[in-house]
Amino acid sequence: MNKKIPKYKVGDIVVIVMYSTVGTVTNVHQIDQHYLYEVNHSEILYFENAIQLYSEYTGKVIDSEKIEIEFQYHIGDIVQVKGYEEELFKVVGFRTEIWRYTEDGWEDIIYELMRINDGEWLEASEEELVFVMGKKQAGTFVQQLSLMHIVSQETNGIEQLLSKEKLPKQELPAKKVKRSKRDIVDELLDIYNDYLFMYELFGDQEYKEMMDFIIDSLRKYTNA
Repeated sequence: MNKKIPKYKVGDIVVIVMYSTVGTVTNVHQIDQHYLYEVNHSEILYFENAIQLYSEYTGKVIDSEKIEIEFQYHIGDIVQVKGYEEELFKVVGFRTEIWRYTEDGWEDIIYELMRINDGEWLEASEEELVFVMGKKQAGTFVQQLSLMHIVSQETNGIEQLLSKEKLPKQELPAKKVKRSKRDIVDELLDIYNDYLFMYELFGDQEYKEMMDFIIDSLRKYTNA
């Protein structure tokens, strides 16, 4: 009994009949009495009847093509995602999925994102993203957000700091009151500038309300 030999060998130029695409056989696998062929190092394996030598193929083929894909977003960009409008994400990677069929073809770009406030992972298409700022500005922005996190914690203590200053002056040494007052005013001004930056960037009313609160506190405090 003659041993069956593979119809195609590594290096053969073949056509994947289902897709009418041209490729090169890069490996041959044998399972029982069947040979399966790897084309262009793909994970998909093809039976002999699924491919045909390019030199013998009479149909129309989709030959190799040069694909130029323009990426709208790049690694390091800060974006918003539809459905997550209150969140900010950083682009940490992307991949391109190329689809080709006999009568149709398209390319999909999938962006890999990391939510800035907690590192949560998300994937989204280009159509789902809204540009906020580029990589160059993003570095400063992320640092600013880190500062804002500290500021938000400190802000919770602003009223307590102010209320302490309303205590009768005789309970605190005069020199200490003067130094503490200056420090608190500087702190309030720093916090105001941080919220101003966020308000000008996003226009969120909550930032404006916080700015108004700080201005009122400054007026009351400096006029006291």
